[in-house]
Amino acid sequence: MGVNLNGLLLAVDAGNSKTDVAVLDRDGTVLGAARGGGFQPPLVGVGAAVDGLAEIVGRACAEAGVPVEFARVAACLANADLPVEEASLRTELLGRGWSPSVRVHNDTFAILRAGVDEPRGVAVVCGAGINCVGMTPDGRTARFPAIGKISGDWGGGGGLADEALWFAARAEDGRGEPTELAGALPAHFGLESMYALIEALHLGRIPMARRHELSPVLFAVAAGGDPVALSIVHRQAEEVVAMAAVALRRLGLQDEEAPVLLGGSVLAARHPQLEERIRELLAARAPKAVIGFVTAPPVLGAGLLALDAADADPEAKARLREHYGVA
Repeated sequence: MGVNLNGLLLAVDAGNSKTDVAVLDRDGTVLGAARGGGFQPPLVGVGAAVDGLAEIVGRACAEAGVPVEFARVAACLANADLPVEEASLRTELLGRGWSPSVRVHNDTFAILRAGVDEPRGVAVVCGAGINCVGMTPDGRTARFPAIGKISGDWGGGGGLADEALWFAARAEDGRGEPTELAGALPAHFGLESMYALIEALHLGRIPMARRHELSPVLFAVAAGGDPVALSIVHRQAEEVVAMAAVALRRLGLQDEEAPVLLGGSVLAARHPQLEERIRELLAARAPKAVIGFVTAPPVLGAGLLALDAADADPEAKARLREHYGVA
């Protein structure tokens, strides 16, 4: 049986560090796929970012043996944090002529959809940063701006590392209470003191981008019972639960059984001190919520969103899940 070009769907999961694209038939068959670099419109501009995406889409279509022409496009994109950003990206994608039907979502929606059998529930992603989204089958969504401290965000790997550095610096010079972080953080880089680490970061001998390496150090110190480190970890749990509880309430799901999916590198690591605290706090605020962890690739979620938009049957969605090794 030949491919029905009018039924082709394009699924895009474009994160900050990598992009996955899949070309799908409407029956859920993956015809072609490709991976490329991160999607960062704030750094390179919307047009250049979509140029990079177009190259990846082209490779996926070449593998599928089809033209760059689709019935529907579901694009889950990093940095699509505000409706105005979604609109700008959608306009740019429509201008490429790939499809007359383009839906742009923040990339957190791909993680949520990958982890649920129907588009219903809440996902909290805690990786380099933190974000939360929710959706219901009738199309309602809940979300936060999630653009950093100015939008009230706290935590994620970068934020946790910064907090750990702050407490460790103050512990070493006497402004704060003692903590094992003061020795563990510089030791990670082979240094003997927080002063030496501060100097190395400030002067660029250690790139500031490497601060994310300190998040696992924080969790290791917390696991040893250090009160300061544990307080930081518990605050992260409070932020995760605050986001999830608000999203559930906005969608009217707080009093019924609903999935709360956790993803991103910090949460996927399943640190006991963090996970146990999240479970405890969420049980108090949303007793019927069911916690799950997303391990499926987010491009699966983008594909399911494309199939949702195409009113595909359950068998098509099951076929796509099977392709990505998800029962």
